[in-house]
Amino acid sequence: MERSGTSPPSAINEYLLRSSVSSSGARSVDVIVYLINDTPIPLIVDGLSATTAHELHRKVLEVLHLPDIALEVFSLWLISPFLEVQLKPKHHPYKVCRQWHDLLARFTNCAVEDIHQDEPTLQFRRNIFFPKTRELQISDEGVLRLLYEEAKYNVLEGRYPCDIEDCELLGGLSCCLEMGPYSQEKHTPSTLRPKLESYIPSYMCKRKIGILNAFRNRGNRQVSFEETLLNTYKAATENVSSAEGDVTNCKEYLKKVHELPYYGCAFFQGEVDKPSQGFLNRSGRKPVSVAINMDGVSVIDRKEKHVLLSLKFSELSWDHTYPDEEEHILWLEFDGDNEGTPVNKLLKIYSKQAELMSGLIEYCIELSQGTDLPSPDTNPGNSQVSEKRTKLRRQESVLCNRIKNLTTIDYVDDGTEIKRVKPKRAASFFSRQSTHGYASVQPSETAGQS
Repeated sequence: MERSGTSPPSAINEYLLRSSVSSSGARSVDVIVYLINDTPIPLIVDGLSATTAHELHRKVLEVLHLPDIALEVFSLWLISPFLEVQLKPKHHPYKVCRQWHDLLARFTNCAVEDIHQDEPTLQFRRNIFFPKTRELQISDEGVLRLLYEEAKYNVLEGRYPCDIEDCELLGGLSCCLEMGPYSQEKHTPSTLRPKLESYIPSYMCKRKIGILNAFRNRGNRQVSFEETLLNTYKAATENVSSAEGDVTNCKEYLKKVHELPYYGCAFFQGEVDKPSQGFLNRSGRKPVSVAINMDGVSVIDRKEKHVLLSLKFSELSWDHTYPDEEEHILWLEFDGDNEGTPVNKLLKIYSKQAELMSGLIEYCIELSQGTDLPSPDTNPGNSQVSEKRTKLRRQESVLCNRIKNLTTIDYVDDGTEIKRVKPKRAASFFSRQSTHGYASVQPSETAGQS
């Protein structure tokens, strides 16, 4: 998985080396667990090699004074720049650390030198299996703060790509949470400017600077991020009473990021084929992040910070293959069209983590089938809401699928080639098919006449 935490602060490095999670022995040892913002939580543990993730989790809750609901909301993760693993409660972090180099060799393309030098750190992070619908029912400010901090980190780092308008709204809420109520005297564009990248993703700030330079000679004045942030900051202060305070602002922030299809995901690294370009039909591969949560799968362009493909489990079938003893491939199958003809599309995602992705997809589907989720048909206004959202969707939104930026295999399942015919529905190409009615395209009896 793609790493979410940054390297520990240099002041802590020596302490981490002296008493890291990979230390052993029956005596009491210091273990450091990090929050998403790199805040260290030192724990004293007896018999580390026999200590479970659940027991360490309990100790973190005691230090942070969090309620028991935090046992469900959060998990312990082992992370490094090359791999991220969410630990099960019964896992022994010490033992997993001892196997870390084997995990890197199996699930990453790390060089041998990197494998030997890499050491994971423990991080306290959101449990990917905790339903986001339950987050807004939480009233404990400490839990909500941690959820907010993690969501904000993922937005600022580009792991949760957002449109500019949404980033500005989220930035205004962050201002409220971190600087207190808006004050016209204290909070001005000049005071906000040095802190801008604490509220708006740095890659987005750089892009807007480029846009400003392009218009500078045309006499068009562009509204700066500082001014927009101050406006949303002011509005957020006016909309929330002092009695409600941070709890409401945290919930408003979470409510907004819940709209992103990849909220609460586990992230994996991979590559997809680029479409052929130019006279020589040059192609290549594009690095992507594959984000998987309880709702579905999203493929995100790591460089451009936008969605290439986002599918719910009801819209796809999948499989994992290891065809030539060299590359693992996660296959995603979904509906599409080829020059107006309905076809099945197959997307190849090259990744040594394909096995992990396939297993997580299968587990998420099993969990969702065991959960009583409201059917869309039970809401009489649902079709109208969906229609309005489609009409209002920003055409250049980072959330829009970009199928043209992907190289896919298009087919109707006659076993040989694409036939441009009126489709019929039948069984999927894959044996691993999600529920809710997805099926592959089949040629009609008139296929030979096309």
